[in-house]
Amino acid sequence: MIHQYIERILRAKVYDVAQESPLDYAPLLSKRLDNRVYLKREDLQPVFSFKLRGAYNKIAMLGEREQANGVIAASAGNHAQGVALAAKRLGIKALIVMPRTTPEIKVESVKARGAKAVLHGDSFDEAYDHAMQLAGEKGMTFVHPYDDPDVIAGQGTIGMEILHQHNGAIDAIFVPVGGGGLIAGIAAYVKFVRPETKVIGVEPDDADCLNRAMAAKRRVSLKQVGLFADGVAVKQIGKETFKLAQRYVDEVVTVNTDEICAAIKDIFDDTRSVAEPAGALATAGLKKYAEQRGVSGQTLVAIESGANINFDRLRYVAERTQVGEHREILLAVAIPETPGSFLNFCKLLGKRSITEFNYRYFDASQAQVFVGLSSSGEENDCAGVIAQLQAEGYKVTDMTANELAKDHIRYMVGGHAPCQLHEVTYSLQFPERPGALLKFLLSLGGRWNISMFHYRNHGAAFGKVLIGLQMPKSERKVFQKTLAEEGFTYQEETDNPAYRLFVGGQENKR
Repeated sequence: MIHQYIERILRAKVYDVAQESPLDYAPLLSKRLDNRVYLKREDLQPVFSFKLRGAYNKIAMLGEREQANGVIAASAGNHAQGVALAAKRLGIKALIVMPRTTPEIKVESVKARGAKAVLHGDSFDEAYDHAMQLAGEKGMTFVHPYDDPDVIAGQGTIGMEILHQHNGAIDAIFVPVGGGGLIAGIAAYVKFVRPETKVIGVEPDDADCLNRAMAAKRRVSLKQVGLFADGVAVKQIGKETFKLAQRYVDEVVTVNTDEICAAIKDIFDDTRSVAEPAGALATAGLKKYAEQRGVSGQTLVAIESGANINFDRLRYVAERTQVGEHREILLAVAIPETPGSFLNFCKLLGKRSITEFNYRYFDASQAQVFVGLSSSGEENDCAGVIAQLQAEGYKVTDMTANELAKDHIRYMVGGHAPCQLHEVTYSLQFPERPGALLKFLLSLGGRWNISMFHYRNHGAAFGKVLIGLQMPKSERKVFQKTLAEEGFTYQEETDNPAYRLFVGGQENKR
């Protein structure tokens, strides 16, 4: 198998349209991690992503009859742009099926490269099914985003370039993983030429299809995946890519949203480029690996796989970066409702900066404040602050890792409901497109009274809502069934401490 892939990679035609991307030394990351860190700059490709390599190689390998019939693909972003540009360069008609949630900038980018865009469904799976149907009806060749030998070989040229660009020893190469095309191609080439170099996959902890498959020793399908790193939001690793990953990938590291955001900032600090979340995934994994394993003096390479990020999302990234770098601690602290209590609280913190302080009067004896504090970045800094406050008699709840607190509560702190509401609370997400919020409200049908509502648009494909409703416990299953039928991902938050401490009704304040 591996010899066939090496031959495919060596014969790949990617350089008709792609460029050999730089392998840039990252001085700031290297100094901080005490390792030699390099970034493979696939964000500098003509479509700002590595996807062009595999798409072009696949289409260029088609026969004359297949090329005459045209190509079709399903994608919400980078693969779509890669197929569109590849088809244009080869003079082939292309049709791209994209979810209706796809940002307009990506739809227009596909059209600008000469392809026809068809919007269908709210998810990649729906777009994929429709694309396969159209391929059969129109006789067009489907260009898979990852699970195809020619696509895998096209992506594998990145591994070939890395070994050509860095003649010295490389201890590990970190690769973002979605469907597995990129890591399969890189691993096959690298392990053939330099078997001593580790190839390490990196996935979001809420979309870790390869990590789960490696543990189970078979492909598994995730029920749902996180959407922040939308470029790798895949429920199941590819069949062909998993065969290669099982043989040639050494391990998988998972990272959370805050760690990805911190990596976006790290890349910006070293290169002045803004990576998309999936594009910074490998760097986040490299950092976590180096810190957890305590490695130093090694040569580590991360694939910066893309830079197709919506400008709107930068606000959210900036907000989460401080926590991701362990530079901010979020706490809920009970303070006596007396004059001078805030001053005493600040004195206790000394010279530590307060990054956020949210409070509203509610109880005559005790104030519940949401506070952000600057952190040294040391692993035990948060525990030390909490211990210090508790020693002085303060009741403290750590909110640093509480997703509800970070996504909603910190923007809602304004007091509890003034009476018992018999409220049940849910966080949910729905496709972010015109009319989506109205559709959600209509799905409730006026059956339950909405007692709390918070929505934020993060510039992503999916919107996040925190909702409180007055309903008896006996009707919760009916409500959850309604959400499931409408395709909403949800989680009950009624017992979440962030909700109870800051915005819950009287019956929740305990």
